[in-house]
Amino acid sequence: MRIVIAEDSVLLLDGLTRLLTAEGHEVTGYKTADELVAALGPGADVPDVLVTDVRMPPTHTDEGLRAAVHLRSLHPRLPVLVLSQYVEQRYAQDLFAGDVRGLGYVLKDRVADVDEFLDALTRVSQRGTVIDPEVVAQILARTRRSGLETLTPRERDVLGLMAEGRSNTAIADRLVVGLPAVEKHVTSILTKLGLPPDSDDHRRVLAVLRWLEHAPSNGERP
Repeated sequence: MRIVIAEDSVLLLDGLTRLLTAEGHEVTGYKTADELVAALGPGADVPDVLVTDVRMPPTHTDEGLRAAVHLRSLHPRLPVLVLSQYVEQRYAQDLFAGDVRGLGYVLKDRVADVDEFLDALTRVSQRGTVIDPEVVAQILARTRRSGLETLTPRERDVLGLMAEGRSNTAIADRLVVGLPAVEKHVTSILTKLGLPPDSDDHRRVLAVLRWLEHAPSNGERP
């Protein structure tokens, strides 16, 4: 794959570049959001996936995320995997405001697990949706409205795995339960959240985004 990385930490940028190059990918790195936007502007050759930090110079607040949102508006099919130091649902909410296909939001700690990081990167590049399970867990712990409090512990486990982009079969394997049981839980989750199941798989994503939409801000900055 052709991968573009936007990361102002020299050590992390170098580490990711070495890792992905060793996996056979072509990697280009940028240290500021301005450099990234200039490189991937209108008419640019779009990479297979963009990996970007949230905090970047000059203010180290949300430049990376705003650049990602801008580039998705220019190139709607550009897969984007956002890295964040902390759980901050407001930023994830901005990212997932439009088409959620080919989008991911993971914590930087996830990079330490090479297999999980590469799996997330692959799924996003294939137009999948990935939301870090820690983001899901923390938001769920704070949320007490919009039907989320009615979910059983097992339904919360299933929804957490749905947020990771797992299929029903993969969820069944992870929880060591039968596929019919998972299908029953998914149906129950969507019903409780007012998202009746149909042929549209994106209702699974909408269930996760319901957390992002209604969770109170915790004041953390990524």
